[in-house]
Amino acid sequence: MTDPHTIGSLAEVLGSMFGGAAAQVHGDAATQISTVTHDSRAVESGSLFACLRGGRVDGHDFAAAAVGAGASALLVDHRLETATVGGVTQLIVDDTRRRLGPIAATLMGDPSGRMMTVGITGTNGKTTTSLMLESIFVAHGQRVGVIGTLNGPRTTPEAPELQQRLAEFVADGCSTAVLEVSSHALTLHRVDGTHFDAVVFTNFGHDHLDLHGTPEDYFRAKASLFDIRFAPLAVINIDDTHGRLLTDVIADNDGPSMRVVAYSVSELVDVEVTATSLSYEWNGHRIYVGIGGAFNVSNSIAAVVTATELGVPIDDVISGLARLDFIPGRFETVTWPTGIDGGFSVIVDYAHTPDGLTELIAAARAVVEESASVIVVFGCGGDRDQGKRAEMGAAAAAGADRVIVTSDNPRSEAPMQIIGDVVAGVSSNYRDRVTLNPDRHTAIGEALDVAQSGDIVVIAGKGHEKTQDLGDTVVEFDDRAVALSFMESSSR
Repeated sequence: MTDPHTIGSLAEVLGSMFGGAAAQVHGDAATQISTVTHDSRAVESGSLFACLRGGRVDGHDFAAAAVGAGASALLVDHRLETATVGGVTQLIVDDTRRRLGPIAATLMGDPSGRMMTVGITGTNGKTTTSLMLESIFVAHGQRVGVIGTLNGPRTTPEAPELQQRLAEFVADGCSTAVLEVSSHALTLHRVDGTHFDAVVFTNFGHDHLDLHGTPEDYFRAKASLFDIRFAPLAVINIDDTHGRLLTDVIADNDGPSMRVVAYSVSELVDVEVTATSLSYEWNGHRIYVGIGGAFNVSNSIAAVVTATELGVPIDDVISGLARLDFIPGRFETVTWPTGIDGGFSVIVDYAHTPDGLTELIAAARAVVEESASVIVVFGCGGDRDQGKRAEMGAAAAAGADRVIVTSDNPRSEAPMQIIGDVVAGVSSNYRDRVTLNPDRHTAIGEALDVAQSGDIVVIAGKGHEKTQDLGDTVVEFDDRAVALSFMESSSR
């Protein structure tokens, strides 16, 4: 196997990607490249440093520092003065962001093209669907690499890191890669240059309008993945209005089009859902998953359809899902310590959008007795889409019997200001259900303290996260561990 770190010169990259056009080289086209990065702090000898324009900073301003750190070439959108960067080679392109992904992929030996690769996008369900697919592919005898929310600080890394990790998967013997593809990644061209065998659409809701501005632009970002230049196959949830719209968009595209396979929970028979499992019949086969929550029925059928369309035998699909007993922070049950029976259930989930919270509460309601209460603890992140806060407050108060609004990751914002934005969405009819407690630790304790036998406590928003961002400090904080500590000290 060719070492992706020593692929060769800029001239080879140009010949492979641009056919000698659409780019100019100022300097020596024979310059050897070993790595590519957009972070001047990560530059090493032989690096190609990509000068990206961002909302706050311009990477061209760091070119001199990158050269000083050993960069042998620069990716720029205009020629930089020799007085600034010396005689280092400059690759001049029309848009450094758009070109960075394909260049990184080329330098890394086109790793996505050397594996079966699946990309999953949607507002909710990406992580769960990706890990369901991983379990299925493993049951099929494949070595699988996964990139997503559970594997790094970003759902989808910047192009150089993404291609590096894919290349590492290849080097480690992976035959399959599963990627969560965020709207940020699509807008910022992080997955450009990545080739997928299939792309999956789970659903669409209110999120990330701090970046996209409008729901329409947010949807356009998601929809951009469903293009023949990325993949030949689209697997789409047509229970979702935007999923149906997406199938129409694909059908209306001029030129070669993707093959579309739709999925819907209406295809399923004899669906059974509890707090810790779900099962149903699909195409005459009984599917069982050791994860609860009604919304996970849709996530699992997405995985089933995608895997079978990619040639995985149904027996391996069934086996792979059956062996999956939890996904971190996704309708995850916090089990009572041995010898203690509190009589009620505790669920931790990553739901952090209005639709996600609505579905989470409905799923919790569906697995408890009619006389039992659903108690919800949640907050909204600071320095993020403020428009969804009131909607989440409305959803929680309308769906739950009791709501404790607390802090999530307040970041630089005042916690009570965020909480105020949340409560502003609560109808006066439901205000008596809502209490405020900005300390997430004591808020969780409060919820467990008031829960009665048969109730369910839902702790939403942070899921798998193990820290809390308080602006000036980041502290250790795991909702599951905090809940368990209260459960261990329970005298019930």
